[in-house]
Amino acid sequence: MITYPNAKINIGLNVVEKRQDGYHNIETVFYPIGLCDVLEIEPSEGCTDYSFSASGIPLSGDPEENLIVKAYRLLQSEYDIPPVDISLIKQIPFGAGLGGGSADAAFTLKMLNEMFELKITPRKLEKLAAVLGADCPVFIRNKAVYATGIGNVFSPAKISLKGYFLVLIKPDIHVSTPEAYSLVIPEKPDVSIAENIQRPISEWKALIKNDFEKSVFALHPEIAEIKNNLYAAGAVYASMSGSGSSVYGLFESEPVLDFKLHNCFVTGGMLK
Repeated sequence: MITYPNAKINIGLNVVEKRQDGYHNIETVFYPIGLCDVLEIEPSEGCTDYSFSASGIPLSGDPEENLIVKAYRLLQSEYDIPPVDISLIKQIPFGAGLGGGSADAAFTLKMLNEMFELKITPRKLEKLAAVLGADCPVFIRNKAVYATGIGNVFSPAKISLKGYFLVLIKPDIHVSTPEAYSLVIPEKPDVSIAENIQRPISEWKALIKNDFEKSVFALHPEIAEIKNNLYAAGAVYASMSGSGSSVYGLFESEPVLDFKLHNCFVTGGMLK
């Protein structure tokens, strides 16, 4: 069985308060996009546990630490699942704020559920996905959602970007979580992102922000430059996704990008 775990972008991200457990409550909108990995899982005929192979963007570390394998192990702990062969073509960049690893994990849960007829409900799949990561559950139903809490409490987002052209640029820069939070002062906004996304997209630039940009742009001005260049190229709205380092722009038609991009991952396409 083959599936195509897709990335997401964040539309706005407000850090609203610091919690007693040290985490932060946020609000954001997760919106699925067409950039995908390719994930294949088949029942194994030659191993007693699992096999894992990967191509595309190189992976590092122990396969047991990969979220795909963790998803397999999680279901294996609760259900009778036979050995499997797992193959991944990695196309969603790491450290980009695009949720690629979380998507792979969630799609693994969904695939195994279907393949082995485990009859796990979407609600239960979401609970299982939450064990693997705060944003993993969003990829179970894979629809636009308004997220609160630590990014793990979802409600439907009344939004469609169909017909807009997305340009996504990820520079070869890693942004750590401490870096992203370094200049953030938690504050509850006067108007929520859920309300602001109901405004025309042409008004979003003045209304919807990503709190991490202040910290990240100060430390990595080249990321800020990408956002500025997207606006100069005609973007209706541009933003960093999550804690970066990817930046996206929404255009009314396919743009001509006449600015230089050094060591950047670049993709784009019409949103559906």
